[in-house]
Amino acid sequence: QVQLVESGGGSVQPGGSLRLSCAASGIIFRIYRMAWYRQAPGKQRELVASITDGDSINYTDSVKGRFTVSRDNAKKMVYLQMNSLKPEDTAVYYCNVDVRTTAISARNDYWGQGTQVTVSP
Repeated sequence: QVQLVESGGGSVQPGGSLRLSCAASGIIFRIYRMAWYRQAPGKQRELVASITDGDSINYTDSVKGRFTVSRDNAKKMVYLQMNSLKPEDTAVYYCNVDVRTTAISARNDYWGQGTQVTVSP
């Protein structure tokens, strides 16, 4: 019912920047929380940044001051601007949204397919 398509991943040198985008489509009544997670090889998936429909924002400590999350409600998109990238930021980045598909349906989480971010010299 809800599809998420991420874009903007790639390879960059340390200190570089990337901007991830995630577009939501399908049957959507309201999008609540939008978030970015990441999963590095051999590690658990972790929350990177989240933004609520009230624009309350949260970052994991390791990206504070370097990453900025934002959303465009009209376009049903969420973005992650990543600056001063470090090798430890290398991971697959996933978009996650908390959505109600109708006015009376329950809220559900949806995930994107992931986009690879590689930071290396």
